[in-house]
Amino acid sequence: MALEDTLAGVPLFSQLKHSDLKRVAKAMVQRRFPKDHVIVKEGDQAVAFYIIDSGQVEVFKGIGEERPQVLATLKSGDFFGEMALLDGYPRSASIRAVEDSECLVLSRWDFLAEVRSSPDIAAGILPVLSQRLREADAELAQR
Repeated sequence: MALEDTLAGVPLFSQLKHSDLKRVAKAMVQRRFPKDHVIVKEGDQAVAFYIIDSGQVEVFKGIGEERPQVLATLKSGDFFGEMALLDGYPRSASIRAVEDSECLVLSRWDFLAEVRSSPDIAAGILPVLSQRLREADAELAQR
């Protein structure tokens, strides 16, 4: 399966035209992470977006604490770090590989370069980011 086909299956990129998917695919790199490797550390500067190609990761808060709080488990096809593409703020949670995992990684700089070249990319992902924000707000309201 071509990388742009994989990207088309990721909700964040599902609204992009094939030509834009190809552009984004060219900017992505594949990285391997062994089991128990902390991929993203809470508080670190956010510089990249990840799509899980294989394996499983957990999202957690409280790195270094005796009992970190696991917020979610993500699997192949899931993604994390999408806010890094837009704001570059420090990470709000940590991500650890639960098993050997491979991720497709898109740096914030490469993403911004593609958006500047093709504003359709930004227009295609904004509805998905908005929906994720609404879902997070609804979850907070239920607590």
